[in-house]
Amino acid sequence: MYNVLLFCDPGIDDSLAIMYALLNPKINVVGIVSSYGNVPQQQAIQNVAYLLQLAGREDIPIISGARSPLSGEIAIFYPEIHGEEGLGPIRPPDTVQREVVNFDEIFKIINTYAYNLYIVDVGRSTSLAIAFLLGGDEQLGKISAFYSMGGAFLVPGNVTPIAEANFHGDALAANLILNKGRNVFITPLNVTNFSIIKPENIELITSQPFNAFTFLIKPIFDYYNTAYKKLDPSLSGSPLHDVFTMFALVNPDKVSYISREASVSINFDNTKGQSIADFRKRSTESISEATDHIAISFNYDAFIEDFINVMTMRYN
Repeated sequence: MYNVLLFCDPGIDDSLAIMYALLNPKINVVGIVSSYGNVPQQQAIQNVAYLLQLAGREDIPIISGARSPLSGEIAIFYPEIHGEEGLGPIRPPDTVQREVVNFDEIFKIINTYAYNLYIVDVGRSTSLAIAFLLGGDEQLGKISAFYSMGGAFLVPGNVTPIAEANFHGDALAANLILNKGRNVFITPLNVTNFSIIKPENIELITSQPFNAFTFLIKPIFDYYNTAYKKLDPSLSGSPLHDVFTMFALVNPDKVSYISREASVSINFDNTKGQSIADFRKRSTESISEATDHIAISFNYDAFIEDFINVMTMRYN
C-alpha cells in the first residue's frame, strides 16, 4: 500500500488522477493539497471537494495550497483544455461544502506517515516548494519518494517550443524541487505524451455504473479529447499525463528511467521552464543524493490494462 499525499490543480487530467488514486487498492490517499494551475485555487478546491464527496471520502483532508507562482507572475489558466470550472462541461454543485485545513497539515501528515509516505505532484510545484522552504530537510527528508509530472527532455514543450506547462508555470518552484528533493522521479512529456487513452477505452469503462465516478468520466474525457484533437488531429485519443504519474508510482516495473541530475531554467526569457539534464554519452549514471530519475519509456499495454481495471473498480 502506497500512502500518498497528492499535490494537484484539477483540471480534467488531475481529476481523473484523483479518481484513479481513490479507486486503486494499492493507494491510500492521506491528503490532497489543492492549488492554482489549470484553474484558480478556489475552483480547484471545489473540484477536489466534489470528487471526495462522490467517493464518500470526506475523511481525506483538503489542504489549501498556493494561489500564484513564487515568482509573483500572473497565473495563466487553460479553459480551452479543462473548461471554465476545470471539469469540462460539468459544474460542481454549489451545495458541496468542505472544511479546508491550513498548510501546516502537510507536516502533520508527514510525521504521521514518516518514511512511509509518497508525495505525488501533478500540478504547478509552488505548494510543494513552499513546503520545502517551511519544513526543510527535517520534514521533507521523511518522504520515501517524490513523483513529479513535469518537464520535456529532448522533446518539444507544450506551452513553449521547449517548456512543459507545470515546469513553465512556476519554474522557480520546479527547479527548487529538483534541487532539494531526494529520490525524485520525473514523468515528463517524453513518456506522458504517449499515455494515450482512446474513446473506446472510455466507452468500456463507462458501459455500466461501476462506481460513483462512472457518470462523470465520459463527459469530462470527451471535452478533454475534443481539445486535444484541435491541437493534434492525428491523435487517436488523449494523453493522461497525471494518471500516468500515479500509474508509475504503483507499477515501478512497467516504467524505465534514466538517472541524471535535472534542473529547470529559471531565466525569464524564451528558455523559462526548460528541462535540463546531461544526456551526453560520457555523462555518468552513478547515483548520488542529487540524482533524479527521469522516465524515458513504459509498457503501454500494461498502462491501458491497469487504467481500465482500476477505473471499473466497484466502489461506493
